[in-house]
Amino acid sequence: MPALLADIPWLARLEPERRERLFALTARFLAGKTITPLHGLELDSRQRLHLAALACLPLLEFGVEGLRGWSQVVVYPGAFRVHRRHHDEHTGVVAEWEEDLTGEAWEQGPMVLSWDDIAADLADPEPGFLLVAHEMAHKLDALDGAMDGTPPLPGAWQREWARDFQAAYESLCAKLDAGLPTPIDDYAAEAPEEFFAVTSEYHFTAPELLAREMPEVAAHLRRFYGPSPLATPDI
Repeated sequence: MPALLADIPWLARLEPERRERLFALTARFLAGKTITPLHGLELDSRQRLHLAALACLPLLEFGVEGLRGWSQVVVYPGAFRVHRRHHDEHTGVVAEWEEDLTGEAWEQGPMVLSWDDIAADLADPEPGFLLVAHEMAHKLDALDGAMDGTPPLPGAWQREWARDFQAAYESLCAKLDAGLPTPIDDYAAEAPEEFFAVTSEYHFTAPELLAREMPEVAAHLRRFYGPSPLATPDI
């Protein structure tokens, strides 16, 4: 897949063995997933290849098992609007609202993405933002049947992960509640599952920043995903 590396130069920084793994996973993704553009959007074979490669980047260590349980990617031209409804079981109050999103991953359904945001990430990922990695983190999180910020891991590692992520999540929430600045996007404080997804974006696009702010989380993500191709090379 030489065209892939030509189109996304930062992927060429992967080690040769991991690059070949990415090519194989990308081929599996394209063979097994239906990519459905909506609202007049058209995606050619090269753009589909780009999307698949971004989706498979988080799977270089986890493997093809990360593609289990879902079959479709829905792609909007840009941000899309969804209708939300929440029923509070304690009060009986029903709240409804509209929300604009750039991505969404259903626990047992499709991954939904904005092509505008994917295209921006392909050109030059902004530190802390890599849409497809965020939604793939949710898909990996859901593999054990609970979207709670902890993907399926060997027993001892899972306990260490849950401990360290919970501590970092609570620390971030406390800083934000106190009005203190943090370089980590505050959406990470929405819920433990969003904390995992947002820090995954930082792992791929700003790994040095994440290591400074949350060293334990950064270490887990480096073990889980492998080194980021956007990390500053050791001198």
